[in-house]
Formats: sequence, structure tokens, C-alpha cells
Amino acid sequence: MIKELTKAEEQIMLILWEMGEALVKDVIEKMNEPKPAYNTVSTVIRVLETKGFVDHKAIGNTYIYFPIIKETDYKRFALNKVMNNYFENSYESLVSFLVNEKSMGTKELDEIIQLAEKLKNNK
Repeated sequence: MIKELTKAEEQIMLILWEMGEALVKDVIEKMNEPKPAYNTVSTVIRVLETKGFVDHKAIGNTYIYFPIIKETDYKRFALNKVMNNYFENSYESLVSFLVNEKSMGTKELDEIIQLAEKLKNNK
């Protein structure tokens, strides 16, 4: 079962999903300033391993880390959590929130409807 990620874990996972596999130093290079310490990133990656998000392959003394949970699977998990906790599992409530809070106009709503119809027809 997928577990929720902390902000630091999510930041590292986004980099690993983008790169496919990476050394700790590669992950740090992709991070914004101020860059965290090597040991901090290494520790977070090891936590991600224990949570089942990441695995590694050893090449000599070096570990190359790679995601074992797909980004789309985590997105689905996160969306379901938001839908259940904040929108009573109602897409109508979600869209109402977006329209009211994010000033979404009819143009954006029409684009969402068109995308939904296109995706529905492709299934």
C-alpha cells in the first residue's frame, strides 16, 4: 500500500521520477538553493527505501537509486486522499472549489470538459 510522502520525500521522488535513476549527488544537483547536505538527502532516500518507494543497485561502494512506485500511482493516491478528506469524494465539490477559489472561468471549464470527453472516448 502506498504511504503519504513528506514534503522532503516528495521533492526527492519528483527528481527520481524525472531522472529514472540517480546517485545522491545527482539528486542534490537538481534541487533548488539552498541545497541540503549530502547526509540529509541520503537519509531521506533511505527512508524512501523503507517506505517502499525506492530501491537501489550497488556498483562498488556507490548506490544508484531508482523509483519502484510509479508517479501516476502516487498521483492517484494523493488525489484520492484530497478528494476523500476535503471534497467528500465529490468532483462537483472539487470543481466548485476551483471555480470559487481559483477564479476559474468558463474557458477553463470548457477545456476541462473537452479533455474529459476526449479521455473518455479514448478508453
